[in-house]
Amino acid sequence: MPSFQVVDTSALLRVEVVDAMIRVLRANALHEVSYEHVATESGRPVEVVTDLFPTWDGLLLATIDQWNDQRTTPLLPIAERSGTIVFLRAIVSANVADPALMRFLTSTLNIAATPHHPLAPMLHSRWRKFHGFVLAALQRDIEVGREPHTMEPARGAEQLLATYEGLQLQSMVRPEMDLLESFDRAVTRLREGWSREYVPPVWDLETV
Repeated sequence: MPSFQVVDTSALLRVEVVDAMIRVLRANALHEVSYEHVATESGRPVEVVTDLFPTWDGLLLATIDQWNDQRTTPLLPIAERSGTIVFLRAIVSANVADPALMRFLTSTLNIAATPHHPLAPMLHSRWRKFHGFVLAALQRDIEVGREPHTMEPARGAEQLLATYEGLQLQSMVRPEMDLLESFDRAVTRLREGWSREYVPPVWDLETV
């Protein structure tokens, strides 16, 4: 007898609704978006959307996961093939071409930084997962000789992500900025510092 694969229509519908949310966010700021906007874009009744995502936080988290996966997963092999910096540069390049995801993620920072917000721990865990990937990729870069052994991976990840995230944040309030060129310049300087032994600051911080 032929076998029939059961299709989870609920899961497919969730993907469809999140895709509609993504389309809405391309054209609108997060604080302007509502269930009604998403329902209209998806062509579904509001009740269907709220049944799938009873809380707004749940819809936000599903959107972060689905959109991030669409943007980042195809680029992950770059880290192993060409190194961490080339991988992050590929994300920056994709964000320059399509900045809507970058805007959306930045708009969720206020939630992540709000003490006791129920969504904050889940946002923290996703950021830590990305940080962990970058850290492991830098460790691998040192092992294969792409980055110098004088770079401590934990510090390198901290500095690299500060550059990656900080420049993208700047570009959103300075639209004339050439983000990719700025990233290239910054990481070139950063890597130059990594190639030397760390020297602790010699100035007296207590007098500043």
